[in-house]
Order: sequence, then structure tokens, then C-alpha cells
Amino acid sequence: MKHAVIFAHPGAQSFTASVAAAYAQAAESLGHTVILRDLYRIGFDPCLKESERVTPGGFEPGDDVVSERELIGNCDVFALVYPLWLNAPPAMLKGYLDRVFGFGFAYGADGRSYEPLLRGRQLISFTSSGAPGAWLQQTGSWNALQALFDTYFATLCGMTTVGHVHAGGMTPGASESFVHARLQDVHAAVRQHFGSNP
Repeated sequence: MKHAVIFAHPGAQSFTASVAAAYAQAAESLGHTVILRDLYRIGFDPCLKESERVTPGGFEPGDDVVSERELIGNCDVFALVYPLWLNAPPAMLKGYLDRVFGFGFAYGADGRSYEPLLRGRQLISFTSSGAPGAWLQQTGSWNALQALFDTYFATLCGMTTVGHVHAGGMTPGASESFVHARLQDVHAAVRQHFGSNP
């Protein structure tokens, strides 16, 4: 299998970066191929351009979008790794989805926006927050996040959502043992969902 691990955090030594690295290590230990897309380090521009919008006159994806689509276009699994800011993905990740997973790549078969193009692919997400998971549930944030960035996004693209692993209570003062346990959760999720796939 081929995995695209797409992660967004300005800190190169962040917990988010550690999750992406743990995912890559776990998938590679199964003999799978991994493409890491560290959106901040590659300097991805998340701003959708006017020329990229689908209009009656057509549209033209930017060169950076074309390159990303060529790089990850044949991946079997898309792993999104991000922190929750205001209980939503960072603008960097949202912009990546807007531009790269847009019309002509993730959906738009036969020119119809409701026809997905990524059928048979899988989506898995790994998120973290300073707030505990129970608080996200109480405020309705968790259901909203899953509805938009798991269920809707996967359906739009034709993908199957296989999991969403969240690490709540991930504060700067989190103990080393707590962080280690959460990274082990990442390894366990990769083995659970992809361990039997060649």
C-alpha cells in the first residue's frame, strides 16, 4: 500500500510532527510506502486562487497543486494529521484540501461536482487538542469535526473513513509517558487498519 501522510503544524518538533513520523514508521514496518507532506516545511500556499475556481470559463490548477496531485495521486491511503485550533483544522490544512483535493482530482468525474474520483481509497485522521476529549464531546465540536472532515470529506471524494484517533489533553506540560502512550496509539491504529494489506 502507498500512504500519503499530510500534516500541518508550524513546529518541526511538535507532537503533530511526532505523530506523522510514528505513522510513517509504523506503515513502513509493514512494508508499505509512505509519502510525507509537511505542509509548513514545504511552504505550501493554502490560498485558493481565482484561476483555480471552477467557473463556466473553466479553471486552471496552480503548478504547485499539479505537482502535489502527481505526487499523491496514486496513494491508497490519505492520513491527515493536525492539531485542533478553535476546534477545527489549521487553515494550512484546510487550504491544502481546498486546492489539492478539489475538482478534477478528488471529485468531478464526468464534469459533475458530485461524482467522486477517489473511490477505493481510505482516509484516516489523527488529531490532538489541549482540551480533553470529553470537553470536545460536550461542546458538540467532536461531532461537527467528524461530520465535516471525516464523513463529508470522505463521501465527497469517494473514500472510506477507517478511523480517527484523537489525543486530548495534549498540553505543553504533558508527561513523557503520556506522549509515548499516544504515539503507541498511532502504531496500533496503523497495524489494526492496514496490517493485513500487502
